[in-house]
Amino acid sequence: MDRKTYTAKVAELRPLREEIGKAEKMVAAAQAALDKLNLQRARRITELAGYEGAQAPAIAKASGLSVGDVVRIAPLLDPTPAAVRAAKADDQAAAVAAPAPAPVVEPVAEPVAAVAPALTRPAPVVEQPAPAPAPAPALAPVEVEDQAVAEQPAPVAAAPAASVAPVAPVSRPAVESGPRELPTLPEGPAGARFEAVTNGLVSKRPNFTQQARATVFLDAAAGMLAVRDQVVRLDLGARTPGEILDAVLATAPGTERIYITAGAPWHDGAERYSTLKDAVVAWLNTPSERWTTAIGSGRDKLAGHFVHQRQPVGRYAPAAAPDGPVTEIRSMGEWFDPDGADVVTCRQAFTLLWQALRRHWDDAVLMGSPSQTGRDLWSRTIPTTGKWAGGYPVLSEELRGLLHATGGQGRTELILPPRVPEQLPALVEYDRTFAYAKHLWKSPVGVPRRITAAGFAAMTGQEQVKALMSCSHWNIRVTVPQGWNHVGLLPAPVTGDRAWIYPSEPGATFTTWAGGAEVHLALSNHLMPWKVEILGGLLFEDGKPLDEWGKRLKSAWADLTNLSKLHGDERQRQAAYLASRAVRSVLLFGLGGFAQRPRLVSGTTALGEALPAGVEILGQDDTVTTWQRQAGFSRDPNAHPEWAAYVWSGARAALLDMKYRQGKEVVGYAGALHARPGSVVYFGTDGIALTERQPWPYRGEVGDYLLKGHLTGPVEHPTSQEQYLKLRGLGRAELAAAATKGADQ
Repeated sequence: MDRKTYTAKVAELRPLREEIGKAEKMVAAAQAALDKLNLQRARRITELAGYEGAQAPAIAKASGLSVGDVVRIAPLLDPTPAAVRAAKADDQAAAVAAPAPAPVVEPVAEPVAAVAPALTRPAPVVEQPAPAPAPAPALAPVEVEDQAVAEQPAPVAAAPAASVAPVAPVSRPAVESGPRELPTLPEGPAGARFEAVTNGLVSKRPNFTQQARATVFLDAAAGMLAVRDQVVRLDLGARTPGEILDAVLATAPGTERIYITAGAPWHDGAERYSTLKDAVVAWLNTPSERWTTAIGSGRDKLAGHFVHQRQPVGRYAPAAAPDGPVTEIRSMGEWFDPDGADVVTCRQAFTLLWQALRRHWDDAVLMGSPSQTGRDLWSRTIPTTGKWAGGYPVLSEELRGLLHATGGQGRTELILPPRVPEQLPALVEYDRTFAYAKHLWKSPVGVPRRITAAGFAAMTGQEQVKALMSCSHWNIRVTVPQGWNHVGLLPAPVTGDRAWIYPSEPGATFTTWAGGAEVHLALSNHLMPWKVEILGGLLFEDGKPLDEWGKRLKSAWADLTNLSKLHGDERQRQAAYLASRAVRSVLLFGLGGFAQRPRLVSGTTALGEALPAGVEILGQDDTVTTWQRQAGFSRDPNAHPEWAAYVWSGARAALLDMKYRQGKEVVGYAGALHARPGSVVYFGTDGIALTERQPWPYRGEVGDYLLKGHLTGPVEHPTSQEQYLKLRGLGRAELAAAATKGADQ
């Protein structure tokens, strides 16, 4: 080809480029139209699902979709027999109750490791050994929309201690559960992505003020609405979403958010459904001539309903204008348990919460959930000067995925006999006050430095200790020492719903990841150092990205806590207490919001066709296979799983060993390792249940262990989390009654 021909060919590309551009615009417009039609079809299917006689096959045929697609859009249409679903639920419940074996590393192809030095500490008097412990299950927590994973027990009615009945032992079916292999840091160029950040993604201080939403509070049981400074009685009819919206907006036009304080209308008729979740779905999608599911608009506006058994979120728009103003129906339980408080008290609690936060943020706005509020308030503490004035970089997707897979959350574990007695002499509950606020003073920042086993071994002893005590995350091989007779110290990954257990049987060996706080404790605990081999790790720079946020929230919490004790009006005291619980939720769920999780996408493939790579099969019928797979992470500028993982690790360590200080001097200890072996019954995220009281002082400071319940024994050992929660409720009632009796005397 000569130069003249080359020039002519280049010139021919220009009109072709223009034609391609026009075609791309046409395709984009067609795709937008198709998306809109698909959305309308999905809305119609959702509306049809509210009809009691609706059937998925008929709707699938009319809509041109498979039955699997229809069921995914409207789970209420799932044709699976109720008995089958109930059996599946029973199997899952049995899996939670069943103990899992301690994971043991096979002695083949072991990676190179460096043994971490045991860190010495004065040892107190050693207690008499208890029977050799065996691993117990870690019970699965519940996840709430856009919030941290947190223990969400069902409300338990208090009853006199005398009503405790013996608990019949239950047989635990064998469950296939064993070691789960965790990801490791790859070698070579692939490993470089684990020491990098995401280009162009930075947590920045916002340059705008959030807009407040018109909010009302509704007692759906009594039909009482608190709007501004008035209380109005409403006729809610059958308490469907449409009737609630009609009644509320007729009284308070422009309302954008309705908090249900009592009544839980989404549980109406729950006995007709095989699961509580099915009942919630049916209620959210109750057909209405005037209201439809909101489709949202704008980049940051949520759309559609969020299904949760006890704290759902319904988002509705006028049927005549689906793109119009959205009104949310939410549960007050997202923020705090109303515990019988009336709508006026709940509204006053929200007012006190806003006032307390405004003393520390002049632009504070209460958003829909504590998680959203917490992250918004945090973003307004990002420094304007210093090294991080431009914001905090978001780690690479690979590194966030590693932290998500290897950074466990709060420890939830029921310890079963023979590690504890079949009959408990008592059940004593301790709860750490505003626990996570204790661990926000230091957090990892910037790009981590990778530490190999050889690199760790080459460090001096002082450098190794410093690395373990810094903001770090370690891949380790652990061996429980011979003679150990107490609870497990480090989480081990297992398959199944539990995800993590805490092996404690002498000689048990497992490979895991853990934060520096937990590794340091395993090496330096006062009872007996564990053997920990460093396989690799990530060492971050120590920073304070959460410190200012935590200080302001702690101050707001302290103000409200003091008000709840000192105010002369009983209603104001209760409102202040509820507001202090809301501050706790802002911190707890705000922190969990940093631990952004990978998105799950689902789809269907015709039978006989190849499935996409990396999918998990959810079900199959005569025509299609339904599957799901992880789709990576969204570009969330506030995604910082390294912060959540570090705080969770510190909190898990403090459940075992916490120091009381006066200035820099250590004046005492608390935690499970300072209780008698065989006396720890339960770990619950930020609390412990034991068989006897402990001499741990309570100073009212964050992190302190507060006595929350005492159930006098003998008490049959609970065999499930549900049984434990019932006993816990009785213990709290007994302690409260004892306190009232003491005050009267």
